[in-house]
Amino acid sequence: MAPADQATNERRADRMPNILVIVSDDHGYADRSATGIDPAVRTPGLDRLAAEGVTCREAYVTAPVCSPSRAGLIAGAYQQRWGAHWFDDSAIPGPGHPTVAERLRDHGYRTGYYGKVHYGREREGDRGTPPEHGFDDSFYGLAGQSMGRLNYLRHSEQAVQEYGEAARAMAVQPMSANGSPVDVERFLTDEIADRAAGFIAADDERPFFAMVAFNAVHNFCWQLPEDELETRGLPAFEDWYPGASEYLDWYDGAISPNLPNGREYYLAQLELMDRQVARLLDLLDELGLAEDTIVVYTTDNGGSNCNYGVNTPLRGSKYTVYEGGIRVPFLVRWSGELPAGVERDGLVSSMDIAATALAAAGAPVDGLDGRDLRGFLAGADGPVRDELHWDTRWQWSVRRDRWKLSWVEPGSPHADEIRRVEHTEPGDGYRLADLVADPEEREDASAANPEVVEALLEARKRWRDAMDRAAASVR
Repeated sequence: MAPADQATNERRADRMPNILVIVSDDHGYADRSATGIDPAVRTPGLDRLAAEGVTCREAYVTAPVCSPSRAGLIAGAYQQRWGAHWFDDSAIPGPGHPTVAERLRDHGYRTGYYGKVHYGREREGDRGTPPEHGFDDSFYGLAGQSMGRLNYLRHSEQAVQEYGEAARAMAVQPMSANGSPVDVERFLTDEIADRAAGFIAADDERPFFAMVAFNAVHNFCWQLPEDELETRGLPAFEDWYPGASEYLDWYDGAISPNLPNGREYYLAQLELMDRQVARLLDLLDELGLAEDTIVVYTTDNGGSNCNYGVNTPLRGSKYTVYEGGIRVPFLVRWSGELPAGVERDGLVSSMDIAATALAAAGAPVDGLDGRDLRGFLAGADGPVRDELHWDTRWQWSVRRDRWKLSWVEPGSPHADEIRRVEHTEPGDGYRLADLVADPEEREDASAANPEVVEALLEARKRWRDAMDRAAASVR
C-alpha cells in the first residue's frame, strides 16, 4: 500500500462516518429507471446511487403502512415491542427505547431531520416530533395531523384560512422548524432538500446524521409547480374544498382510478424528488465528504395503487403483506468502504439502518432487532438473518428462507375498507408462498407443504409471544 493510501485509510478509521438516510413515501418497487420495467421512469439520481453502491434486492420494511414502518425504522426494532401495529395504535417508542438519532447524538453526532413526520397522531411537543427524540435541527410537517399527507405547494396560516374545513384534509398547515411554526409557500420537495443541504454544509467539525423524509411520491401527485405542469404538458387539477367529513368520498373519486394523467403526475413527482437526491449527492462531492458518508435510500412501504405506483413483478401493494406491500427499494453507498454497482440477495430490513449506522460509528447496538449490514453489503458469505415478521393485528406474515406464510382475518373490516377505498386486495385466510419458485405469490403451496406451515406457525408464535411480553413491560 502506498503511504498516501495508508494515511487516507488511517484517517478514515479514526473518523466516525457521516450518515445520510433518505426515506421517500410510497415509492413503487419497480419505479426506478435502473430496473428497466417502465421506460417512462426517469431516476438518474437513484441510478447513480445504485451504480456507486449496493442494491439490496430482498429488502423489507417492518409494516405495509407508513406510521408503524417509520417507527420501526427510527428505533431499529420491531414496533410491536411497544404495541404499534397499524395506523390506529402506531407511535414512536418511549424514552426507554432511544431512537437512532438519540444514540448517535449521545455518541458525538450532530443530528438533523427534514420532511414528513408520521409515527402516529403526535402534536407539537410530543415525543414523536423530531426535537423530542434526538434531532438538534429539524424542519418537518406532522402528517398525523393531516390525514397522513403534506401538501406539496402550500403551508401557511393564510392557506388554512382559505381552505377552511378542508385545511386538514388538504394538509396545508404551517410547517415546523425546531418546533416553531413556519410558513412555506413553495414546492415542498425543494424546500426539504434546501434545509437538509444547509445542515450538511454547516461549519461544524462533528460528523452528521441527517434524515431526509420526502413526502414524495405520496398522494396529491397533481400538485406540481406551474412551470413543471407546463413543461410536461399536464393539466392543472383543482384542490378540494368541502368539509372534511366528506373526505373519503372525495379521495375515492379523485385518485386512482379516476385521476386523469395519474401515472404521469406520479412520475413527475418522482423525477423531481430524484433531482434533489442527485443534488445532495453532488453536495457531498463538492464538500469532499462522499467517501466518508454512508448514504441510504429507501421508502416507507410498497407502492400504492391509489397513487399510481408500480410494484412489478411483486404481487400486492401498500396496505397488504404481499411482497408489493412490504418489499422496497434499498440502496446503500459508502464510497470509501463498499463496492460499487453490485446487487445482493438476502433478507434485509429497514430496522437494519439504525444498527448499521451505530456500528459504523462505533456506538453500542444493544437492544435492537436490526442487524449490522456492513459485512453483508461488502460481500461477506452468509445471510444477515433467515427470518422476518410482519403483524398489523388483522393480518400477519412470516418469512423464513424461501418460504413465506401469511394470514388475513376473514371478514376483517380493515380488509373490506382497503378493497373499497384503496383499490387493492389483501387476501383472505392462510397462504404459503415459495418465493423462489413463485416470487409473484400466485400459488398457495400450503397443501403440498404442511410441515413448512407448521414450522412457520411455531416461529410466528415464538415471535408474537416475545413481542407481547415486551409490550406488556412498557405499558
